[in-house]
Amino acid sequence: MSLTPKPIQASYAYQQIAEEIEAQIMRGDLKPGDPLPGEAELAAMFGVTRSTVREGLRQLESDGLVRRPSPRRLEVTVPQADQLTTRSGRAMALMKVTFRELWEVTMVTEPLAARIAAERASDDDIERLQELHSDLVAAEGQMARTIKLDELFHMRVAEIGGNRVLALAREPISLLLFRGFAQIAPYATKFYKRQIEAHSNIIAAMRDRDSERAEKWARMHIEDFWRGAQIAGLEDAIALNPRSLS
Repeated sequence: MSLTPKPIQASYAYQQIAEEIEAQIMRGDLKPGDPLPGEAELAAMFGVTRSTVREGLRQLESDGLVRRPSPRRLEVTVPQADQLTTRSGRAMALMKVTFRELWEVTMVTEPLAARIAAERASDDDIERLQELHSDLVAAEGQMARTIKLDELFHMRVAEIGGNRVLALAREPISLLLFRGFAQIAPYATKFYKRQIEAHSNIIAAMRDRDSERAEKWARMHIEDFWRGAQIAGLEDAIALNPRSLS
């Protein structure tokens, strides 16, 4: 598959180049693995300078749409999940989304993820989740480690379900919400134990292949988080400073 040339206007030309190549990728005219022409050829195709082309390609690389398998070769690729998650999370953080907004959506995504995981989990999946939970129990009282392990637990549950759309949709939302643990924990002294209890019951439900119970406990877990946010007076507080999202 070859790239279709299109004349570019001078104003913000690098961005227009990036947008045109992205559009051809999204349409399927360019597919993952297809090579792109070199900078000189692209400059001639679009009627711009090589430096302008270089800036456009940098934007596409940053967005995960092209990659360099070697210094002189550029090809179309599929963005990695972590790139999409970070981009979405930063957008929400810059929009100054609140705990209430995040909670409203998480009340749908996390119970759904738990339900699907209970239906599809293998014994090995459950054992790996149990190992992660054991680490969480051992980390009780260690805020930073608890937050990290909680994120990993919920991410693993979503991965077990195997629904890539749900996994991509929920991750930036849940990361922003669950990192609020640091602001809530000082006001909700039983938060650690209640978190451990919820995770334990989700795993037990998965072992029993009880999707309704897994969904119920995931919902109770998120409702518990919301009660903590209310106790801390954070319902309509901004969830996270953009600089804090890595």
